[in-house]
Amino acid sequence: MQRITRILPLAALLLSAIACTSNKTEMTPEQRAANLISKMTLEEKASLMWYTSAPIESLGIPAYNWWNEALHGVARNGKATTFPQPIGMAASFDKELLEEVFTAASDEARVKNRQALENGPAGWYQGLTFWTPNINIFRDPRWGRGMETYGEDPYLTGQMGMAVVRGLQGPLDAPVLKAHACAKHFAVHSGPEWNRHQFNAEISERDLRETYLPAFKDLVQKAGVQEVMIAYNRFRGVPCGANDYLVNTILRGEWGYQGLVVSDCWAVSDFIGPKFHNYVQDAEHAVAAAVHNGTDLECGSLYDRIPEAVAQGLLEEADVDRSLKRILAARIRLGELDGNIAPWDHLEDDIVEGPEHLALARTMAQESLVLLQNNGGILPLKGTEGIALLGPNADDREMLWGNYNAIPEFTVTLADALRERIPDLTYIPGGGIVAPGEPVESILSKLEGIETVIFAGGISPRLEGEDMPVEIPGFKGGDRTSIELPEVQRELLKALHCAGKKIVLVNFSGSAMGLEPETESCDAILQAWYPGEEGGNAIADVLFGDIVPSGKLPVTFYKSVEQLPDFEDYSMKGRTYRYFEGEPLFPFGFGLGYTTLEYGKPHVKGHRLSVRVTNTGDREAEEVVQLYARNLADAEGPVKSLRGFKRVAIPAGETVRVSFRLTPETFLGWSEEKHDMVPVEGEWELMVGDSSASTESVVYKF
Repeated sequence: MQRITRILPLAALLLSAIACTSNKTEMTPEQRAANLISKMTLEEKASLMWYTSAPIESLGIPAYNWWNEALHGVARNGKATTFPQPIGMAASFDKELLEEVFTAASDEARVKNRQALENGPAGWYQGLTFWTPNINIFRDPRWGRGMETYGEDPYLTGQMGMAVVRGLQGPLDAPVLKAHACAKHFAVHSGPEWNRHQFNAEISERDLRETYLPAFKDLVQKAGVQEVMIAYNRFRGVPCGANDYLVNTILRGEWGYQGLVVSDCWAVSDFIGPKFHNYVQDAEHAVAAAVHNGTDLECGSLYDRIPEAVAQGLLEEADVDRSLKRILAARIRLGELDGNIAPWDHLEDDIVEGPEHLALARTMAQESLVLLQNNGGILPLKGTEGIALLGPNADDREMLWGNYNAIPEFTVTLADALRERIPDLTYIPGGGIVAPGEPVESILSKLEGIETVIFAGGISPRLEGEDMPVEIPGFKGGDRTSIELPEVQRELLKALHCAGKKIVLVNFSGSAMGLEPETESCDAILQAWYPGEEGGNAIADVLFGDIVPSGKLPVTFYKSVEQLPDFEDYSMKGRTYRYFEGEPLFPFGFGLGYTTLEYGKPHVKGHRLSVRVTNTGDREAEEVVQLYARNLADAEGPVKSLRGFKRVAIPAGETVRVSFRLTPETFLGWSEEKHDMVPVEGEWELMVGDSSASTESVVYKF
């Protein structure tokens, strides 16, 4: 597979280094920050601690807006390349490609920031501080914002999250940081949306350390993420932004984090009053609690009360100085106080949504697609005769964009892509996602002579997402109350099946769907997520066999909500492939190709596990080989946990040897003595396969 790479010119890096060695930058960023703070009034200090930081012209500090988004491409700032929604990119299991995606996104961010500064101060969604990635654990498919995450597994989430950070921020030892990434939402946050401003998450220490925190720890300690955003909810009775245990004991204490802590938007306001957390009685107490706890920067409007909180004796000015020092040092490292002279000034305007980035978006969309069913080998499609396109998502551009998105110029829907291949394509919208449309009899009459129907169904980011005013059957406030395909679509698929049509269901959703009846009515099922602006092309590439499907599920597909615990129960018991004891519809890590593979018995030699994988079919394979581990002495622990994965190309008829290095982290387990995850000695079962449910194993003593 061709990779798209970028190498920053050495000359540009050298110019940046020279630019950053003026007299004022001979001091460290922290020293410069302390020097500036010493010259400020308390009111000036407070004005720099909001997301809309005010200018202090006498000190050469420009205005700066901290709020920017890049969930899957630079968002909410006009045109930009729109990559697949993160849950789809997680299905690629391709951290190298993901880093390329976010390198492209940060390239576009630098161009758009330069363009903004040429016309005055950069405003909202024009800065270099991006509040992404969302590395919360997608523990329940009903959560509307789960589509922003990298799935249900802590290891996968950590690996993919670190790739996002590396792509956005660039080298940490560079004279100027390229941008900021932000690990959010810290911590124990994954719905429901409708009560997130009042919710109190109560979980065991084991669940906290075994599931909810590992990805955050990875991004802090291994990737050097520059910001961490606190969540809206309470944790064990205390709002996350005032939670000493989360922020000071764990984040800054155990993990040694020295970067910025930022509030989610208006989360500090949620400290106040009975409609919210009812933690404090007024704004001054809320501000004091947040700043004293180390919430450095507020997305909100309360930090203007900092002077009053100090005057009332609720807050020490030293706490303000501590946070502001981190804020200003961060701005200095971005080059933002030095005229934004940086190695990326040479980037041309036309890279934004340019051919190279569009090709990258198409590649990622291709890798995100997961083939769930392919009865009779109906895919890839054989020719273009007798094919019709039907369904509510066939020609919906905005659906492809997901949420927290740009407004791209070149979106290709599935209808667009199929018309390129089939100029006289029969296309019938057929109705809405949840609302009935054209009568079934009318649709069937238009399908006379049609053998194969490609049905573009599923749901939409208009129905699932963040804190949405949606109250219809199956959906509530951005979340879902049912994970089934909407009834109007289910009935139409049954009618098509009864009419003798071959059906290829292309399911668009940001979350797992209960598609059990569709496994009977449909011949093939392709999970497409929300695949971005090149989604239509990528789907057509897979349907017609130009490329082979290679995506794997980053979440468990359950049969229905009846298999799930209560949504508001944050215990991991019965959740995700690691603790679920039932039979899923499709397991975590599952995804078919256009060939057949055989896994040999894994072997361990020294500190490496290896396995031979043979392609026994007549098409090439792009396989994700997965390594799982289980502590045989831990009866209360996970059934298995992902500990490694590798994408490998396997030509038809050939065998490849895939190896994994075994490290102490492979054998991380819960220690009741240390109340933390540590390498645990003893016998472990190591499992290798093409999904969490299909593995070959070996017992290994660590």
